[in-house]
Amino acid sequence: MAPPPPAAARRGTRASSALEVAEYFAPQRTPTLDLPDPEPLLANLTIGVLEVLAGVREVDQLARWLGEDAYRALLARANLSARARSARGMTPARPAYRIVSTRSSSPADGIVEGVVITAGPMRTRAVAIRLEGWDGRWRATSLAAL
Repeated sequence: MAPPPPAAARRGTRASSALEVAEYFAPQRTPTLDLPDPEPLLANLTIGVLEVLAGVREVDQLARWLGEDAYRALLARANLSARARSARGMTPARPAYRIVSTRSSSPADGIVEGVVITAGPMRTRAVAIRLEGWDGRWRATSLAAL
């Protein structure tokens, strides 16, 4: 029977296995082939973002599909919209937007960048969304509502 390895060697093994465990539980990139069609998510997320900005939907309802930076940006924008409505004495009203067109491209595997054009009774808006495949599903890592 061989003698046990020295303490320094055992620590190195343990550290590398702990690193492997941390990497295993960290968010994992997912290739495009393993992800669903992004078009329905682009459309539904756009309507959800416009409803958040109108004050009739909570940002938390979209948190499942948003990355941390996109969530914070949308939350800040929703707070600004709420303050603007409050200053004018307006009540939140559900927007009646319809999707005019959706354009998307894939600059890399597991990434989709899309623009959804919507038309409402008062104006036309564009929402740009970057989706990335994480843990077997799409997550919006960047949002911009124009």
